[in-house]
Parts: sequence; structure tokens; C-alpha cells
Amino acid sequence: MKTKERFVFLECTACKNRNYTTFKRQKSSYKLEKKKFCPFCRKHVSHKEHKL
Repeated sequence: MKTKERFVFLECTACKNRNYTTFKRQKSSYKLEKKKFCPFCRKHVSHKEHKL
């Protein structure tokens, strides 16, 4: 059985730019948050999930 996934944007918490896309399970109840490099801020900041 194939799991259903969807695309989500990862939005920078500092400058609000959407820099990355990733997959997420459709029925998950948590918000995705990762610490990644933002090319606009030029530093590592946390990026939170934002829908398409």
C-alpha cells in the first residue's frame, strides 16, 4: 500500500521567505520545523511548514 504524501514549503521564521520544499504525510497532525540555511538572511534559522 502506498502512503499518501503532499508537498509543503518550509518558510523562514526571520524573513518569511519560502526557501525549501519537502514531502509530508497527508494525515500527520504535527507541524514540520527544521533548522536550515536561509540564503536571504545568510544564516542558519528555523524554517516552519507552510502549505502550498
